[in-house]
Amino acid sequence: MHFDLIIVGASFAGLAAARTAASRGLSVAVVEAKREAGARVHTSGILVREAIEEIDIPHHLTRRVPGVRLYAPNMRSSDLVSPGYAFYTTRTAELLRWMANEAKAAGAHILYATRFEGAVRCGDVIRLDGIDLSTRFLVGADGARSRVARTFGLSLNRRFLTGVEVEIEASDAIDPRFLHCFVNSRLAPGYIAWAAPGPDVVQVGVAVRDGTKPDLAAFMAATEAEFGWAAAKVVGRRSGLIPCGGPLSRTAAPGVLLVGDAAGWVSPMTGGGIRLAFQYGRRAASAIADHLQSRGPAPEAVLARALPGYALKTLLRRALDLAPANPVLNLALSTPPARRLAERIYFHRRGGGGIDREAYLRWLDAEAAGRVGTGPRQV
Repeated sequence: MHFDLIIVGASFAGLAAARTAASRGLSVAVVEAKREAGARVHTSGILVREAIEEIDIPHHLTRRVPGVRLYAPNMRSSDLVSPGYAFYTTRTAELLRWMANEAKAAGAHILYATRFEGAVRCGDVIRLDGIDLSTRFLVGADGARSRVARTFGLSLNRRFLTGVEVEIEASDAIDPRFLHCFVNSRLAPGYIAWAAPGPDVVQVGVAVRDGTKPDLAAFMAATEAEFGWAAAKVVGRRSGLIPCGGPLSRTAAPGVLLVGDAAGWVSPMTGGGIRLAFQYGRRAASAIADHLQSRGPAPEAVLARALPGYALKTLLRRALDLAPANPVLNLALSTPPARRLAERIYFHRRGGGGIDREAYLRWLDAEAAGRVGTGPRQV
């Protein structure tokens, strides 16, 4: 079987690319080692507003979470909000299955239980090892330790965060208006711990810098008095590596391109990569279609001009890797500049400066109670 494009990995980036490429008229196959999209999920599946703006996701697969409650090591918290902005927790496995169905509806073939073992280039054609498949263009959307990258001598992710998360039965212990984020250099050195209200469950997790083992049990024990985790039933577990070195330098070879985590398209500071997977997975597919159908520029050149820079977030990543002492964090997080920086990190350029914060929170309470009116006035 010969295709214009074969994508390795039914990931967020891979499925977004598959749908776009098939919609543009390319013959597309997705090679996926798992037996279905969404099996053995390794991501928390929390989306920023910009990700929702990239793909119209069915409402029943998400839960809108308007703000962030940021906890210092001493458990004093600050509520960060921005009118018009929200995060979205997801039924992650179902979301991936929906994306797979969308790609198939556009004309893509998805070959499950099919492992990519390698490939060779024969002139203008790439042939996959051990599978009777060939393609004009191959895309590696196969995660942080990409086999496609190794096969073609491309750059590899070298720096990672390690995360572990459990899903527990929905609980009244956490305020559903917020993502609860915990900064603590003892419990989560180099990153954060979190508790996120999902559509059906509460997601509780911790991620840590390279060379450190995440201890979710220690975090849950330290916050037991506040949240009462022990009484909740665990209904799911997941873990995985999060690339944190920023976009890789060499992500393409003739007829081959890396996307998503495989290309390091993850924020070094926040570890967020789903928005970039949606946005640049689609852009990569469009660039490949232009290249194959009308001799457009090389796809990697098109993407290189579009990818964001991460100078500030790389600097902040290095600061986080130092794991400042908790007393220093307690002091720093109590200051207005730290709060403004946190708002910039979480809400990008849509931070909530100039709003009546308490009025907005009261409005969120009314919304949750079904008494929705107009939002609070700017002040």
